Amino acid sequence: MNKFNIRSTFDILNEHINQLCHELTKADIKKATFYELPDIKKQDEEIAPTNITVTKIEGEKALSKCLDAYRDLYLNDRESGKLLQRFPGLLLVNDPEEIVKSRVNAVNLAKENFKSAILEISNNDARFEAVHSAVPNLMTLAAYRKIHSESTAPYSVRFTWMKKHATRVLSKELAMEMLNRSSLYSNPRMIDQEKWKHLVEKEKYRVACLSENAKLRIRRPTRVTPEVNVRYTAQKRYHVSAALPFILFNPHPDTKLGELCDFSQKDDHPRKREYNFLVDRIYLERFE
Repeated sequence: MNKFNIRSTFDILNEHINQLCHELTKADIKKATFYELPDIKKQDEEIAPTNITVTKIEGEKALSKCLDAYRDLYLNDRESGKLLQRFPGLLLVNDPEEIVKSRVNAVNLAKENFKSAILEISNNDARFEAVHSAVPNLMTLAAYRKIHSESTAPYSVRFTWMKKHATRVLSKELAMEMLNRSSLYSNPRMIDQEKWKHLVEKEKYRVACLSENAKLRIRRPTRVTPEVNVRYTAQKRYHVSAALPFILFNPHPDTKLGELCDFSQKDDHPRKREYNFLVDRIYLERFE
């Protein structure tokens, strides 16, 4: 039943995506811009890039790239299946009858329904088996990606790069368990394993000296990602992921549009200045 439910909800999602792409080819597109990013290589999965070159594409080719991005759900021949390719772009669409807007809403609802059907399976291994049996070669997280849009007239729509943190709160006991496991690892970057064990023992000592009710968290930086910033006033603004092309409906001629520039990481990373880590290696810090 789970496999059938997953397949049927995916088929509905896929149909809505295909209909959206068809409707966009018939729509009044005022401007189409696509920012092509380098393909993610398998050897780069564990490496956070310090520089990313952006190739700007406009016009009919950009629209075609945007449509391909919405349909990009399968692993196919890409090198990396662990990290999803990002497809930042911007479509300005005249949509007075809200045909495309209604379809975007239907796509996003279908994405939520598909995700819910998958999460009904509580066991991770069973979930993986069910999904890839129902929809072979699917990149599940790609199917979850929401298509972001705006239908009112903002002051500006701009792009930027954002580096977020994956945060996990844990107790002193859990932190000690994590460090105890670390001491058993063989670290290939350390030629002298005795030095590795000594390093971990120093980390364990710092944590052991804390009170039992000390509050700890890990704030691990994630890979930099493109974002869309939508601004109305200095106080009223929001940002969303630019993993898929952003759609601005019925664009106002005075709305200022920005571009996604190349990314270059600065040497003076703010994390090193702002945080005093208890265990720098795993980004473990104490907080109140």
